[in-house]
Amino acid sequence: MKSPLWIGLAVAALLALLGSVYVVREDQTAMVLNLGKVVRADVKPGLHFKLPLVETVRVFDRRFQVLDTAPARYFTAEQKDVSVDFFAIGYIKDTRAYYRATGGDAKQAGQRLAPIITDSLRNQINSRTLQQLVSGDRSELIANQLTGINEAVKGLGMEIVDLRIKQIDLPTDSQVISDVYERMRAQRKQEAAKLRAEGEEQSLTIRAQADREATVIVAEAERDAQQLRGAGDAEAARIYGKAGNADPSFYAFYRSLEAYRGSMTDGNGVIVLDKNDPFLQYLKSDR
Repeated sequence: MKSPLWIGLAVAALLALLGSVYVVREDQTAMVLNLGKVVRADVKPGLHFKLPLVETVRVFDRRFQVLDTAPARYFTAEQKDVSVDFFAIGYIKDTRAYYRATGGDAKQAGQRLAPIITDSLRNQINSRTLQQLVSGDRSELIANQLTGINEAVKGLGMEIVDLRIKQIDLPTDSQVISDVYERMRAQRKQEAAKLRAEGEEQSLTIRAQADREATVIVAEAERDAQQLRGAGDAEAARIYGKAGNADPSFYAFYRSLEAYRGSMTDGNGVIVLDKNDPFLQYLKSDR
């Protein structure tokens, strides 16, 4: 009788011991409840003890968690409709407040966080134009939000350490897309017209420069030709003079033959002269 009783007491003691010990890992934090009432919170990692059957332990992940929400629609400063997809990174800072606000349900915590972040982003997006929102510094946009967001989520026992915008889209059912495309087409047409005007201007400049250079080249060539003709005529005159001085009669005869050739080249010329005209003397005689 004593042996089974001893064994039962040992088993009961072992179960009581096992029920009074719990372990918190390095990436966790814990909270102890006594009959549903929080008695210890933010329990650090390690081996801990609790009252069996009376106290229960809730363990929470204290690592960074990603809150990923559905894209939300906003209006920019010029009343353009945009869809913004974002996510937040945060962690449980106060387990007591977190448990009271959400019952320890991560899904419920996300549902309560999403509208806080959405409303905070709305104020910033409403004050910016579409151009500033798309091409501006997003880190500056986010930095302005964290302080206000953390102040709002303090009652949830969480802290948001980062907020990132994944994508900014133009809703397909919005007039914004057609307006943006139309503006892009107008900008491209304006740039094309500007390039064509600049090209035409350069073309006219090149043509004018080429015409000036051609005029200068022709003028210089004509000048050189005139100089060469003058030099040739002078040299011919010198030779003619020298030849005439050497044999005046032959020179006179040669010049008369040149005159005959020039006046009768086409064979249709008519010359009316007196028969004793000196021009005809070599037609009568070679002397």
